[in-house]
Amino acid sequence: MKVLLFGSDGQLGWELQRSLSVLGEVTALSRSDSEPCGDLVDHAGIVKTIRQLGPDLIVNAAAYTAVDRAESERELAREVNALAVGLLAEEARRCGAWLIHYSTDYVFNGSGSKAWTEQDAPDPLNWYGATKLEGERLVQDLCKRYVLLRTGWVYASRGGNFARTMLRLAGERDELKVVDDQIGAPTGADLIADVTAHVARRVMANPELAGLYHVSASGDTSWLDYARFVLEAAERSGVALKTRAAMLQGVPSSASPSAAPRPLNSRMDSTKLRRAFGFHLPPWQLGVARMLAETLNKANP
Repeated sequence: MKVLLFGSDGQLGWELQRSLSVLGEVTALSRSDSEPCGDLVDHAGIVKTIRQLGPDLIVNAAAYTAVDRAESERELAREVNALAVGLLAEEARRCGAWLIHYSTDYVFNGSGSKAWTEQDAPDPLNWYGATKLEGERLVQDLCKRYVLLRTGWVYASRGGNFARTMLRLAGERDELKVVDDQIGAPTGADLIADVTAHVARRVMANPELAGLYHVSASGDTSWLDYARFVLEAAERSGVALKTRAAMLQGVPSSASPSAAPRPLNSRMDSTKLRRAFGFHLPPWQLGVARMLAETLNKANP
């Protein structure tokens, strides 16, 4: 099997290089790659790349993810998150390839406290969410052999993440305030990547499984309680902190205004995915603890 991966240098893309390798030959491209082309803004280059490589599976982990900046860079955000995705869908259909693409809880408005299902009506609060929703719809309209995986609160041990930010700030500041009214489930890029590989293998043998799925670690938490979990782990490991877990202060989202409003309710219901593919999605604490063990061990060799 020939697999073509876009966005290989991102947190998810890095993990996908590992997980997809069991399926066959993987060509992993980042935005900086020109030949073959991995820059989704270069439509001609993307078309040339796909037609030359003739993949059986296209996995798109590339995205414009600067949520606040998207409000002012609207054309670029739409180019990457929607128009280029539509192009991938057209080329996948043309060459008979499967397409796996990732979307976000930001397609919803964050109201209520019920976990969002695939049947709930999208209603994005910001331009980033609107462009991701447009990308979803282009995939659904332009090709039949696709899987859309919606997720949220993604982290990885590689690169920056919320946990590392909290550890740094708690080490620098005597006081630390964290938003307490946004709820979701921290979901590891490694978990999403492993799910992707299993889904790809199953769906290519069972085309009736094509469609839209939510993938999220089980359980939920607030950013405040997530931060407490991180600092408590650091304290157990002997990390010196100016702000300890018990000292964290919760504040509402309104106390930290941003260019793009965030959904308060980012809970994602993964029942459809679990039933279709027989998955067990572990509690969010398990993945975060594993990531923290690696992070803290590097910080304290």
